[in-house]
Amino acid sequence: MATHPGGLTAPQRPAPAPASFALRAEQVVRRYGDRVVLHGIDLTLEPGEFVALLGRSGSGKSTFLRAVAGLDDGVAGSGVLDVTERVSLSFQDSRLLPWARVADNVALGLTGPDPRSRSLTALAEVGLAGRTRAWPHELSGGEQQRAALARALVREPELLLADEPFGALDALTRIKMHALLRELYERHRPAVLLVTHDVDEAVELADRVLVLDEGRIAVDLAVELRAPRSRRDPRFQNHRDTLLAALGVAGQAPASDGPDLPKETR
Repeated sequence: MATHPGGLTAPQRPAPAPASFALRAEQVVRRYGDRVVLHGIDLTLEPGEFVALLGRSGSGKSTFLRAVAGLDDGVAGSGVLDVTERVSLSFQDSRLLPWARVADNVALGLTGPDPRSRSLTALAEVGLAGRTRAWPHELSGGEQQRAALARALVREPELLLADEPFGALDALTRIKMHALLRELYERHRPAVLLVTHDVDEAVELADRVLVLDEGRIAVDLAVELRAPRSRRDPRFQNHRDTLLAALGVAGQAPASDGPDLPKETR
């Protein structure tokens, strides 16, 4: 039995080989007593691939993300869960330590040369060069999430796990954070697994969108849209309609490029 970097035991893991993936899951199962939450998940993320994971509440999205992050050692079965070594995790709550200044939050636990300088560089990348000595409570919600992104990316992860990182933000701030995340992704090119309830967010950001339904991947949709993506693009609308139908939601108003974004699946 081999152990994933976060401490998760992965059944029947093969001998190490040069990794050609950021994440590989084969027949991953999670049970809580008699209730099965994950029914044999099969999923591979290639290096640098941006994947969004949609699903209704209770579908197993966050359960799967916690397993990949090594925060849940209850995964069982005869499958495989193999994850690259450098993994960062971002939550809906920024999880900044209230007693540490912003730069110290980003540098917390950072190993290697000159962590302070790397922290400052990461904060400058997310537009917080002038807020490095601020306390977390002095930041707006958007600024807190920017700091959380800096903390995740300063470690140069090969896989970034994001659990609804923009879910608590207002619509206008969320639009700005989408642009920032995509910019940082293009610059650093980690593989990304983004869990979200927002169909428009998934189509706008990801190059591949999965729908989890009752613990199984029901839809695996390639999003082939050129940047910058417009919600008024007919292909965007087609992807959106496909995903909404898979989620059991139909007849919703078209997406808008403005700040009043629909929240069909929240």
